[in-house]
Amino acid sequence: MMILGYIGPGAGFVFTGTFLALLAALFSGAVSLMIWPVRAVRRLFTGARAYKDAKVKRIVYLGLDGLDPKLCERYMAEGKLPNLKKLADQGDYSRLRTTFPCLSPVAWSCFATGGNPAKHNIFGFLSRNPKTYAPELSSSRVRPPSRVLTIGKLKIPLGRPEVEMKRKSVPFWKLLGDHEIHSTILRVPITFPPEEFKGHVLSAMCTPDLRGTQGSFSFYSTAFDAVDKSNGLRIPLRKTASGFEGEVHGPPDPESPTGESIKIPMTIRVRKGRRGSPDRYELRVSGETHTLAPGKYSAWLPMRFSSGMLASAKGIARVLITATEPDFELYMTPINIDPASPALPISYPESYAIYLSKLMGSYATLGLAEDTWALNEGVIDERAFLEQAYLNHEERETMFFNAIEKTPRGVVACVFDASDRVQHMFYRCFNPEHPANKGRDVEPYKQVIEKLYQKMDDLVGRTISKLGKDTLLFVLSDHGFETFQRGVNLNSWLRDNGYLVLKDGATESGEFFETVDWTKTRAYSVGLGGVYLNRVGRESKGVVKRGKEAKALRKEIADKLSGLRDEERDAIAIRKVELSAKLYRGPYLDGGPDLLIGYNRGYRASWSAVTGGVSRDVFEDNDKAWGGDHCIDPELVPGVLFCNRKLAIENPGLEDMAPTALSMFGLKPPRHMEGRVLVGA
Repeated sequence: MMILGYIGPGAGFVFTGTFLALLAALFSGAVSLMIWPVRAVRRLFTGARAYKDAKVKRIVYLGLDGLDPKLCERYMAEGKLPNLKKLADQGDYSRLRTTFPCLSPVAWSCFATGGNPAKHNIFGFLSRNPKTYAPELSSSRVRPPSRVLTIGKLKIPLGRPEVEMKRKSVPFWKLLGDHEIHSTILRVPITFPPEEFKGHVLSAMCTPDLRGTQGSFSFYSTAFDAVDKSNGLRIPLRKTASGFEGEVHGPPDPESPTGESIKIPMTIRVRKGRRGSPDRYELRVSGETHTLAPGKYSAWLPMRFSSGMLASAKGIARVLITATEPDFELYMTPINIDPASPALPISYPESYAIYLSKLMGSYATLGLAEDTWALNEGVIDERAFLEQAYLNHEERETMFFNAIEKTPRGVVACVFDASDRVQHMFYRCFNPEHPANKGRDVEPYKQVIEKLYQKMDDLVGRTISKLGKDTLLFVLSDHGFETFQRGVNLNSWLRDNGYLVLKDGATESGEFFETVDWTKTRAYSVGLGGVYLNRVGRESKGVVKRGKEAKALRKEIADKLSGLRDEERDAIAIRKVELSAKLYRGPYLDGGPDLLIGYNRGYRASWSAVTGGVSRDVFEDNDKAWGGDHCIDPELVPGVLFCNRKLAIENPGLEDMAPTALSMFGLKPPRHMEGRVLVGA
C-alpha cells in the first residue's frame, strides 16, 4: 500500500454501481421532488416554533483548513489580510486550541460532536485492526453488496455496497435537525458515509475514488512497457497511425476472481497543425470526444465502467498532457465518483449531490481531491498542482455561496481544503535548505503561501458581504502549520530498545509489520498518532497484561521517548509524550494509541512508519514535496478563530463549536458535549 498524502489506496474499499441502485436513487429523487411542497408547507408552520428561542437567525462556519495563526498575524500586521483584520477588530480573534493528535479527522470530529476522541472514536486517518495489526481507514468501511444473483458465470449485485461510518457520537447538525432547525454541511471532514438528518450534507475527507482508494492517479506514457501499480498507476500508451491508445483502469470487476480492474479503451488522436499552428489532441473515452491542449487541464471527463448486464459505475476525471516529446505523457486525476450518478452515497439526501451537479456541472467528490502524491512522485509539477487545487477551490466556493443563498435560517458549514493542501506542498519554499528542495527550483514559488492567504482573505470578504447582522460568523481552522524536514520511525526506535522484535534476526520490515514477531513484541506504532501496546485481550496476539504491567510499560516508553534527540541534527525530535488514558475519557479510548507523540518543529512520523514499516534508521530526511505538516505537538500548531462578535471565553477549542451552535438556537447542549458556549446572547 502506498501513502497518498496521509493515507493511500488499499484501504479496503470495494464497490459496484448497479442498475437497481440507480433506479432506487431515481425513485428517491422523484419522491423527494413530489413531496417537497408538503415539506415546505410543514416547515412554514413548524419553523416559527423551532426558532422561537433562537438568539441568531443563522450561523455560518467558514472552515479554512490549516490556516496558521503565526502567518495570519504576520500578514495582518503587514496589511495583507484586510478582511480578516477588520473582522478581528470589529468582532474578535483568538488562537484556537486544536486536538491531540493534531490531525484533521480528529479535529473536525471534535468540531462536529463537541467531544474528545475517546467519545467519537476518531484518533487519526488510520487505525489498526487489532486482529491482524494491519492499518485500516479509521473513519469508514465499505463492503461489497451482501446479495449477489449468480446466473452461470454472470454475477449481478442486488443492491448497493454496505457503507459503515466509524465515527461515533452525534454531530450538532443532527441535533438541530431533530428540532426542525436546518443545516447545510459542505465538505466537513468525516461525513462519509453521509448520515440521515433534517438538512443537507455533502461528504468530504475519506470519501473514496471510484477505484475504492483514497486517491490513485494514472500516468500514461509511450515510454512504459507494462502497467506499474506502485505509487500510482503507470500505464503504457501505444502509438497508432493517428495517435495513441491505452486503457483506463476503473473499479474492481465483481466478476473477476482476482479483483482485476474493469478497463475501458481510451484513444488520443493527433491532428497536425497547419502553417505553424500547434497540433490538436482529441481524447475519446466512453463514447465522447474531448479536445485537449498541452499543459492545460481538461474539464471533468465522464466515464462509464460496466461489468455484466446490469452492473455499472460512473466516474469523472480530469486529464493533463504533461509532455508531447520525446515521449507522449498524460496525467489523469483519481477517478472521482460522478456526483450526477453516485456509485456510493456521497450526500444526504442523495439527490443533493445530483442537485449540485445540475447547478454547477461536475465537481470533485474525492475526500482528498488535491493530488498531493502526484506532485510527490514528480508526475505533475508545482504549477499543475496549484492549478488543480484552485480549480477545486472554485467549485467549493460555488457550493458555499449557493448554500448561503438557500439557507436563510439555520446553519451553513463549509470547509475549504486548498489552504491545507497548498501549505503541505509549498511550506518547504520558506526554507531553500529544506531536504525536499534538493534538485527543485523553489524560487518561482516563494510567494505561493502568502498569495494563498490573500485568496482566503478575499473569500472571507465576499462572505461577509452576503451576511446580515443577524448572522453569527465563525472563520476557523483546525490547526496551523510547521515545516516537516525529518521523519521518525517509532517502530525502528521500539526495535532498537527491545519493545518490538522481528523474526529470524531481521533488522527491517516492509509495510504491514511484515516480519514482526508478535509473541515477543510489546509495543508498535501505526498511523501518525502514536504508540500502541500489544495488550492481552485487545490485540489478537497480545503479550502485555492489562493493569499494572500495561501502566508501567506506558510510563517507561513515554519517559524514554520524551525529549528524544536526533544526534545527526543535534535537535530534540519529540517534545513530549502524553498518555491517552490521562488525556481523554470515553467509551472508545481503547481504539486509539496508548501513547500520543508530540513531535517538535521539523519532525513527524516517517512515511514508512505510518503503514507499519520498520526501517534501518530511526531518523530519515523527508525528501518529498510534502514539506509542511502539523502532526506534531498541538501547542506548536493551534488553529485560528475569527468571529463577528466578541468571544465570551478564553482559550477556545474546537469542541466549543457544537455546544455554541445548539445554544444559539435555544437548545441545551447534551451532557456528553465537553465544550463551552463561545459567545453571549
